[in-house]
Amino acid sequence: MSDLVPASGTVHWIGAGLSTGSGLARLCETADRVLLWHRTEERAEQALEERGLAGHAVPSAYSLDALTAELAPGDVVVSMLPAPEHAGILAVCVARKAHFACSSYVSDAVLERVPAAEKAGLVVLTEAGLDPGIDHLFAHALVARAREAIGETTAASYRLTSYCGGVPAEPNDFRYRFSWAPAGVLNALRSPARYIDEGAETTVDRPWEATRRHVVEGEAFEVYPNRDSLPFVAQYGLPAAWKPRTFVRGTLRLDGWLRAWDGVFEELRTGDDARIAALARELADTYPTTDADRDRVVLAASLEVRGATGQTWAGSYLLDLVGDEEESAMARCVSRPLAIGVGHVLDGELPPGLNRAAETADRSQQWLRELAREGVDFTLRVDS
Repeated sequence: MSDLVPASGTVHWIGAGLSTGSGLARLCETADRVLLWHRTEERAEQALEERGLAGHAVPSAYSLDALTAELAPGDVVVSMLPAPEHAGILAVCVARKAHFACSSYVSDAVLERVPAAEKAGLVVLTEAGLDPGIDHLFAHALVARAREAIGETTAASYRLTSYCGGVPAEPNDFRYRFSWAPAGVLNALRSPARYIDEGAETTVDRPWEATRRHVVEGEAFEVYPNRDSLPFVAQYGLPAAWKPRTFVRGTLRLDGWLRAWDGVFEELRTGDDARIAALARELADTYPTTDADRDRVVLAASLEVRGATGQTWAGSYLLDLVGDEEESAMARCVSRPLAIGVGHVLDGELPPGLNRAAETADRSQQWLRELAREGVDFTLRVDS
């Protein structure tokens, strides 16, 4: 492994959309220098003023060329742009010997550039937001507790579910209000989902057609599988001696969502890319998020293990936050774990190459302790 490029202390935060919250403020306190890159310098300056950060970061007009010209070895680039843009930014980071961080899933295009980044001694931090991010931390922590209780060589079966969603704090007729880009919400629904259900690998082309009722702390929600859950069996370190009965990572919505979105689903079944893009704009106009709205983030992860000889263990984490006047719950839950991760890059704690929110149970516990200190509250329940 190549030697780690020492962090310079400068952070470049690209984008100031709905997911940029107090994590940016935290970095303004801890980093030596922060630049906020936005569409124009004026928009960046306005975003800083709205967050009470005027004078704490340098407002800058973003373009890939402008970023490239500003980068120095050891800088950290935080991309809050759409995932398809990450690979190009990472390529620039490798060329300029800068570290890279984002809250998105690892794409194939990013993976292709990871070997070059690792060889150059650079950290590539991904999946360090809410989902993906905090959900990984919960899962690693639950699996570690269950391994200790049951034994990793003991034959057992298990059920692991991890559901996350941003919903309105005050339910509306649509049972939803957009706390991130509508196009992203719709395109996620157009992507097939793969998971394990009653011991069988299952794939659905239209995830909403697999929607089920799910009760959390006595409250009914609707949940459906999201993306490909299967790679996370290995990522979460589940013992080979344990066999999955259920393993699903998915999305959580308010009760009644499936019926309220019936018209949207019809469009998703028949519409082409242009129509779906237009639908995203229409929905954004029809169901805007205003300053008076309060969003709510719910992340519920649970693991139940039953040994072949009858021993059992069950545990769950619940994060349930409502936004306030200062920031939305979504912005808090995405930006604060990302800022913690960037802090680890600045401190030289992460190795060169690909890093997710946490790769081990010990690191997950560290991140969870830091999240609690940063005001992202959650609860753990264990039944054994």
